[in-house]
Amino acid sequence: MADEQQQTLDPQAPEQTDAPEAAKDLTARVQELEEQLAAAQDQSLRLVADLQNVRRRAEQDVEKAHKFALEKFAGDLLAVVDTLERGLQMSNPDDEAIRPMREGMELTLKMFDDTLRRYQVEAINPEGEPFNPEQHQAMVMEESATAEPGSVLKVFQKGYLISGRLLRPAMVVVSKAPSETPPSIDEQA
Repeated sequence: MADEQQQTLDPQAPEQTDAPEAAKDLTARVQELEEQLAAAQDQSLRLVADLQNVRRRAEQDVEKAHKFALEKFAGDLLAVVDTLERGLQMSNPDDEAIRPMREGMELTLKMFDDTLRRYQVEAINPEGEPFNPEQHQAMVMEESATAEPGSVLKVFQKGYLISGRLLRPAMVVVSKAPSETPPSIDEQA
C-alpha cells in the first residue's frame, strides 16, 4: 500500500512540476493567438477601408463622367451659337424683308442658350473686366487711355464654362497703358 501511495504521489509529482511549464506554454499560446487575432482584425479593418475608398472613388468617377459627358457635344454646339449671334449682329434689325428670319434666329438662339444653361453651360463675356488668363485668351493688346491696363476692351468670341470648368476660353482684346510719345523735334525747339 505504501508503494501504491508512492506511485500515486510519483505520478503527481511530475504533473505538479509540469503544471507551471504547461501554464507558461498555454499563456504563450494564448498571447500568440491574441496577436494573430489582432493582426487579422487590423487587416480586416484595412480591407474594409480600402473597399470603401474604392467605392467612393468609383462613385466620384461616375459622377464626373455624367457631369462632363456632354463636354464635347456642348463644345461642338458653340459654333452654332456663335454663327447665330454673328448672323444677328450682321443683319439689320430695321430691314422689314428679313424681320421674320431675324425673329426666327433670335428664337433659335434663345432655345440654344436655354438648353446650354439647363446643362450648366455658362457664357463668359468679360468685357470691361480684368483679364483672367484662366478663362480668357488674349488675341491683341491695345492701348487705351480710358480703360484700366489689363482689362478686357473687346470680346471677339465668348468663352464658356461647363459645370464651372472651362469649356472654351473667351478670345479678347486686352488694354494696355498708352505709350508715352517722346516730344517731337518741333516741341523741343
